[in-house]
Amino acid sequence: MLAALLCMPVQAASPGITGTSFDLSAEAARISQPDGSSVYSWGYGCRAGGAAPSGFSPSPAVIPGANCPSMQIPGPTLIVHQGDTVTVTLRNNLPAAAGNTSILFPGFQVTTSNGVPGLLTREAAHGASVTYTFVAATEGTHGYYSGTQSDLQIEMGLYGAIIVLPKGIPAGCRAVGSTLPDGQTDFRNAAAAYSNSAACYDREYLFQFSEMDPRIHTQAEQQVGTPAGKACTRPNGCMTVETEPYHPAYFMINGRSMPDDMDPNYAAQYPHQPYNGNPHMHPGELVLLRIIGNGRWQHPFHEHGNHVRILARDGNLLLSQTDNASPAGPLLFTTTTTPGVAMDGIFYWTGRGLNWDVYGHVEGGVYTDPAFPAYLGKPVVCTPDANGYYTADPAAPNYYEWCQDHNKGLEAHPFGQVASGGPVTLPDANILTKGVWYGGSPYLGPDATVRAVGPTGTIPPSGTVANPPTTEAGFAFMWHSHNEREITTNNIFPGGMMMMMLVDPQAFNINEAN
Repeated sequence: MLAALLCMPVQAASPGITGTSFDLSAEAARISQPDGSSVYSWGYGCRAGGAAPSGFSPSPAVIPGANCPSMQIPGPTLIVHQGDTVTVTLRNNLPAAAGNTSILFPGFQVTTSNGVPGLLTREAAHGASVTYTFVAATEGTHGYYSGTQSDLQIEMGLYGAIIVLPKGIPAGCRAVGSTLPDGQTDFRNAAAAYSNSAACYDREYLFQFSEMDPRIHTQAEQQVGTPAGKACTRPNGCMTVETEPYHPAYFMINGRSMPDDMDPNYAAQYPHQPYNGNPHMHPGELVLLRIIGNGRWQHPFHEHGNHVRILARDGNLLLSQTDNASPAGPLLFTTTTTPGVAMDGIFYWTGRGLNWDVYGHVEGGVYTDPAFPAYLGKPVVCTPDANGYYTADPAAPNYYEWCQDHNKGLEAHPFGQVASGGPVTLPDANILTKGVWYGGSPYLGPDATVRAVGPTGTIPPSGTVANPPTTEAGFAFMWHSHNEREITTNNIFPGGMMMMMLVDPQAFNINEAN
């Protein structure tokens, strides 16, 4: 764990488009990678691409600049409600050499109209359309992807996600509103992931994991432009692309590789990769992780800081047989994704078990953080609730502190104005080598960070971080694949399937509207 400050804005939760009728197009375009490569790809997008395509709207609605490109990787996240009759019309605007294309919606009973017969479903011929209709009967997170020449078309980028929201509000869950209990903005799509009180959550993120072999993409690009490719009329296309042996060089979260996945959603520099992967949370928040495995490989993704309690797989809620309100899914050290499989899980972080006061309190100390004027000069308190946390006042600077560690020192010797008597002797932070992510302090929150200064000056030295320690002062955890090759970009570390999760103090407003 590092006490850290990110030099970028906070990003949004599970963005997508809402509605019941979606007009999509399969098209070719190029996507970028952090090594400077521009990779020819195929993807689903909104046929009337733009900021406000007809028939549906962006979600969450508060995200400025939200759009639905005519081609994107992954495809548009379709956000619907349980019981909705959903219609998806797909227009095949891929190059003629690609032949037919289609969409499969696993877990749903689908009827089709128009199109031509295919191996797994009806397909859209080049320049033509096919329509799929189904009832969104199963809540939760689901994937969708091409059912035509899947070894090629999914590799090229034809995949996406469907989020089915419950209609009602389960007992004990907060309604979606303008603010969270701590007064900050609520960016959730729903009050719960499922129609069950075990599925309440405070914040949500969608992660789609995939890999890409650029050799396959290069072959496809070379063949679609040939005279035979341009004149192709065969349903299975006129391409001979070797999809084996398979040697992916790019490993992506939501269509981007690290560090691109930590840039804003809908960033202009990624016109066909609109979604990012950059989770933030406050201590104690229940964070819903929506996870989908795409491509061919399993991806053992590790969320540092805590295990993930799995709620459901492919829309099947995992509950105790004796207590229907208790989650019975496993606690996972790595959320290993299987291609085509989706899961929903809950992650949270509280500081419990660290055995030191993460807020840097001292016996008899007072609140000094100017971000909380109502508390200035008042004694710091940590009165535990029935579970051992300080939850009496959601507006408090140390809301959700683990009270058993209150006033426990980390550092063996006096250091700044934080508690001493702990097991660790830390060097003066001002002589450490620091990058732009390191805040120079092992404490959470601007109040604690500013009080934890060394004898030679402030932390960090001026100009080394974009966000000063008086604002964010969060704990940064690296979330990444445990397959070491997957945290590279074209064999260069760091990159690939990696991102940073920040636990932000209550003083920091997590503004997920970019």
